[in-house]
Amino acid sequence: MIDLLGTAAGAAVVFAATDIDDVVILTLFFVSARTTGRPRAWQIVAGQYLGIGALASASAVVAAGLLVVPDPWTGLLGLLPIALGIRALALRDGDETPTVVASTLGVAGVTIANGADNVAVYVPVFRALGAADSAIFLLVFALLIAAWCAAAAWLGGHPRVVRLVERAGHWLVPAIFVGIGVVILASSGVFNRLVDLLG
Repeated sequence: MIDLLGTAAGAAVVFAATDIDDVVILTLFFVSARTTGRPRAWQIVAGQYLGIGALASASAVVAAGLLVVPDPWTGLLGLLPIALGIRALALRDGDETPTVVASTLGVAGVTIANGADNVAVYVPVFRALGAADSAIFLLVFALLIAAWCAAAAWLGGHPRVVRLVERAGHWLVPAIFVGIGVVILASSGVFNRLVDLLG
């Protein structure tokens, strides 16, 4: 028998714990959408669904034993937000807030890179769940993605947030993306793996 409320609550806790940092990135995307028109709001939402969907799907495949992911090497995905941040700094026009990402696939790519560590959490969870519980988890994830996007859209339209990004966004936004990439690389253990290979 499925404990519907317990399973849904567990799914909400797992999602919130692994995706709280996405709110910051999504907010930056929504501010960019309001100030530069890119990416469009629907591209942000679609990219978030695509990115989280890819992470959940990959985790389910790994949990089923159909694929083995070398954990430390997933940290190399941190190079994507670093590259986007450096590119935005290089292409920025004066004090104008740079457009770091301008498409659905770009948003999805950043979501996947930022959520690479989610796989380490999702895999054991999906291994422990049956098919029905897994379906509940995925439904809750889908609902919470919408809530995350709504919260970020609200924050992205808040006058203080918009003023901050307009005032300091030309360096703040790229710096946040570079910082996210460094954190992904550092927390994944990829640096230690490289040192072991070179040593």
